[in-house]
Amino acid sequence: MNQLQVHVAIAILYQEDKFLMQLRDNIPTIAAPGCWGLFGGHIEPGETPNIAVKREVLEEIGYILPPFFEFGCYCDEKVVRHVFHAPLLVELNQLVLNEGWDMGLLTPQDIRQGNCYSKNAGEVRPLGLMHQRIILDFIEKNLR
Repeated sequence: MNQLQVHVAIAILYQEDKFLMQLRDNIPTIAAPGCWGLFGGHIEPGETPNIAVKREVLEEIGYILPPFFEFGCYCDEKVVRHVFHAPLLVELNQLVLNEGWDMGLLTPQDIRQGNCYSKNAGEVRPLGLMHQRIILDFIEKNLR
C-alpha cells in the first residue's frame, strides 16, 4: 500500500430515489472545491472506516447513521475511499449542515448529467467526478 495515500470514509445516503450530497466549500486547497460530493472525510489514526464514517456524518450534518453497509473501495494514486451506504431516515430540514456550502437531495438524472443547481451558490455546480462515478455504480448495482 502506498504510504502517501489518504484514507477516507464516505457515505451514500439515499431517500426514495434521491441521494444526499454536499456542495463542497469553494476553497482551492481542498479536493473538488465547489463541487457536489458525498459526505465523509479522513479516517483518523486508530479508527476503522466504519467508525470514521459514523463520526464524519455526525460531524458534518448531525445525522446518526442507522445500520449501514459497505459498498466498496475506490482508490487512485492519492486517496483510498471506503464507501458505505445507508438510508436517510429524516427530512432534509432536520439535518444541520456544519461543513460545506450547501446540501441537497440529487436525482439520478442530476447525477447522470453531472451537475445540479445550488440555492446557496445561486448557480449550477458540477459533481466531483469520483463521487459521480461512485453513485452511478451504486445506482447501476441497485436497480437490477
